[in-house]
Amino acid sequence: RYKTSGVCSSAIEFELDDQKKIHNVKFQGGAPEIPGVARLVEGMEAEEAIRRLEGIRCGVRPTSCPDQLSK
Repeated sequence: RYKTSGVCSSAIEFELDDQKKIHNVKFQGGAPEIPGVARLVEGMEAEEAIRRLEGIRCGVRPTSCPDQLSK
């Protein structure tokens, strides 16, 4: 469980398997499209998800829910 900062979602729960692939991502709160992000990263290698999501902003905010997942 990761406690987010600076976004609408208050936390992100997820699992990593032995091959460092992401599973069962659940955002607590956040924008309506956030479940789509969870589905897109399902089964993705953590390093690939980090590469793709890191630095995404939400409007004028310096971070976003996808960026928080990359952390």
